[in-house]
Amino acid sequence: MARTQAKRAYKYRFYPTEEQAAELSRTFGCVRKVYNMALDARTRAWYTEQRRVNYNETSAMLTAWKKTDELAFLAEVSSVPLQQTLRHLQGAFTAFFDKRTKYPKFKSRKKSRQSAEYTKSAFKWRDGQLALAKMREPLNIVWSRPLPEGAEPSTVTVSRDAAGRWFVSILVETAVDHLPATDSAVGVDAGIESLLTLSNGEKVTNPRHERRDRQRLAKAQRELARKQKGSNNRSKARLKVARAHARITDRRRDHLHKVTTRLVRENQTVVIEDLNVRGMLKNGKLARAISDASWSEFRSMLEYKAHWYGRGVLAVDQWFPSSKTCSACGKLAESMPLQVRLWTCTGCDATHDRDVNAAKNILAAGLAVAACGDGVRPARR
Repeated sequence: MARTQAKRAYKYRFYPTEEQAAELSRTFGCVRKVYNMALDARTRAWYTEQRRVNYNETSAMLTAWKKTDELAFLAEVSSVPLQQTLRHLQGAFTAFFDKRTKYPKFKSRKKSRQSAEYTKSAFKWRDGQLALAKMREPLNIVWSRPLPEGAEPSTVTVSRDAAGRWFVSILVETAVDHLPATDSAVGVDAGIESLLTLSNGEKVTNPRHERRDRQRLAKAQRELARKQKGSNNRSKARLKVARAHARITDRRRDHLHKVTTRLVRENQTVVIEDLNVRGMLKNGKLARAISDASWSEFRSMLEYKAHWYGRGVLAVDQWFPSSKTCSACGKLAESMPLQVRLWTCTGCDATHDRDVNAAKNILAAGLAVAACGDGVRPARR
């Protein structure tokens, strides 16, 4: 059976001691400080001298910063997470110059993700226990699932979310067995009323996690707004809001994992639309529902799981008129407003469910791409 060598991250929750929590909090602060100072230095060098600063130069800056009285505290934490944040900044600039992302932003204590990345030289992995640099005791990890047998962690990322939960993500390289080949292929139309509509007629219900918890979230946000800034009660209210958001996010991600795993296991080829989700979010009426559906995360999960298990994912051009084209005869309708859910083709009198018809057309277009290797563009009159 064929295999794929893949890097996989296994995320676990852990409960630090007071000493570990204090050390990690200091590390998070130092990581954020170094990132912001390096970003500021690179930005000033560009605007004042038209000069690009690279990773090696920022690494030398870090060494110099540690020797000053003002920034001597940077030497009190492990140096590895500080070096790693400089590498992440270099990656952010590379992506910016390649026009894949926007200009890097400064990290905020309240809004940015608090995390620190440790490489092999900064942690010990022995007998199923993980101990980080500058710590005497191993982390108290809840092993919700085992690591692959014989796997050796290459990097470890420790993080704390807004709800105050601690997580450790362990990256390992392991071999993943491909699933048995099958002739099955499916087209997928992403939507809001139904999260997904498949070309076989099946509709996957949209759980609408954000809408279901909206009342609880709104109540927590109102309570937060009434608390005095800087007070302990405001901190407690902020945690309630964060926990409400975390509940929504966790349930949404769990549902997407189950759906994408089933699609990959049951089908050799999955065909989707290449949606411009960022552009669609500019629609004020639908932005909240689109965000709750999380189409981008769905596609990301589908693609990496397909890579692991020897499956294929094809993307059809976003301008392909899948909803307006009759899947029976191929006739293109003049218009198809969003409120039209059922329509009858004027060419062959076939009656279509809008989403099922779109999924069938997406599948046909994707198989055409696989057959001829060409892109799928809108039909021109």
